[in-house]
Amino acid sequence: MQHTRDLEKFYKRLTRSEKAQLLQWAARDLGDAFPGIESNPQIIGGEPCIVRTRIPVWVLVQARRLGTTESELLRAYPTLRAEDLTNAWAYERSHRREIDAQIKANEEA
Repeated sequence: MQHTRDLEKFYKRLTRSEKAQLLQWAARDLGDAFPGIESNPQIIGGEPCIVRTRIPVWVLVQARRLGTTESELLRAYPTLRAEDLTNAWAYERSHRREIDAQIKANEEA
């Protein structure tokens, strides 16, 4: 917590131009980050999953493509929240080829 307070003091001393540069660095660093989605090699081979769960994004995407509604997904996976589905759909939009490849690999298995 002390680091955060120190950063806040430092931030307040920056010029607007320096703040803009800092924001650009942060945006570049976080550009491929998706809230609520994590990829961990120790969990399901590193496939992107919903945090707090072991539910891969591709499973949710495939279910939706097959006609499962969001309400049905939330009932089928009680640990999911509506926010998790929103995050999954955003991840899919940015990583469509990756998700398609995961779905195809699962169908071939």
